[in-house]
Amino acid sequence: MEKTMEKIVNLCKSRGFVYPGSEIYNGFANTWDFGPVGVELKNNIKRAWWKRFVQESPNSYGIDAAILMNPKVWEASGHVQGFSDPKMDCKSCKQRFRADNLVEEHSKGTVSAEAMTNEELENYINEHKVKCPHCGNFNWTPIRQFKLMFETSRGTVDGEKDVVYLRPETCQGEYVNFLNVQRTTRAKIPFSIAQIGKSFRNEVTPGNFLFRTVEFEQMEYQTFCKDENSLDIYENTKKNALQFVEDVGLKAENLRFHDHDKLAFYAKAACDIQYKFPIGWEELNGIHHRGTWDLSRHQEFSGKPLQYLDPVTNEKYLPTVIEYSIGADRLTLAVLCEAYDEETLENGETRVVLHFHPAIAPYKVAILPLQKNLSEKAREVYALLSKKFMCEYDEAGSIGKRYRRQDEIGTPFCVTIDFDTLQDDTITIRDRDSMQQQRLPINEIIPYIAQKIEF
Repeated sequence: MEKTMEKIVNLCKSRGFVYPGSEIYNGFANTWDFGPVGVELKNNIKRAWWKRFVQESPNSYGIDAAILMNPKVWEASGHVQGFSDPKMDCKSCKQRFRADNLVEEHSKGTVSAEAMTNEELENYINEHKVKCPHCGNFNWTPIRQFKLMFETSRGTVDGEKDVVYLRPETCQGEYVNFLNVQRTTRAKIPFSIAQIGKSFRNEVTPGNFLFRTVEFEQMEYQTFCKDENSLDIYENTKKNALQFVEDVGLKAENLRFHDHDKLAFYAKAACDIQYKFPIGWEELNGIHHRGTWDLSRHQEFSGKPLQYLDPVTNEKYLPTVIEYSIGADRLTLAVLCEAYDEETLENGETRVVLHFHPAIAPYKVAILPLQKNLSEKAREVYALLSKKFMCEYDEAGSIGKRYRRQDEIGTPFCVTIDFDTLQDDTITIRDRDSMQQQRLPINEIIPYIAQKIEF
């Protein structure tokens, strides 16, 4: 079986995972809407991440910072001056592409474009006659830098409006709240601040679905520590980040670390965890040793001291930051790609099934009355189970077709209500992956499912 992005996209649309943004208006480039099934999957992934890195991690604290921040934040971070991408336009079809992506795709990943200058990128494209992925012509404009931040304005009177920015990343909210969190929680170094939130980038993407979009959710985790311990914390963060994506269902053979070839002057180390998507090996998340750069810049631009006071030694210093960042949308796409399977059954039919980890499956259980005249009892079971789990109810069509519908959205368990249920209060519960069935008393269903979906 070949997994393709086309299969994933078609399943997502047909089963309510993801729809094209503004579809009735012919869409809006690089925007997607999560449907009833998709929003449950993405929320479950976010909850699993929060549970692992906040709830279960000592000295870790969550925040939810504002999307609109004082414009000086983005001056301090360097985004106003230097946050742009090298873009080239195809003169033939008028499509726009990132030059570094063109080089990496043409070289099949053997050339690291992130370390190349604009001149080097242009030289490679011209020497190798790299053609437009859209129309196949070799007819490029020179590279131009395109700003990635969206600008908007604040104010009510024309001519008196101030320029503000939609944040291109969430981490600045964690940096500017470093002392607020430390003071109110009385945290001692090392400690971490986590956040899940929307970011916005003026991306130009040649159709890779959820992989790169103009608005997306980030799950970010900043650890503030002493520099002398920072490399150990960096390595530990790498290990924990890899373990998490494996635990949500990504296979080890489809994951790898990729160290950055070019480091920022303030960084000691940086790497990505890459996943083997149907489009090839691509970045899933990043781990970065950022030194004291971020806090020192905000201290300089705000004029406010951001130093940490060690309660034992009375030493004041700016902590080093280890950053871990992963996109919720991109991880959702990876989980969909990993879970997708096509199985040939004994009767020759093909069963499409999503093998989600039960903890992140959109619906944990589907309640299926064998016949419609059993719906009253089935509704009672639905009311019982829905107090504990996200449930689906389906009474339309043959039981076989209803099983297939649940397989395609990754529901791990199906509960069938039959005429024996009316007599002895037992049901048949079916396992998605093995398709095995067993009989259980109704009062045992909740503990049975709860044990199976632990994360």
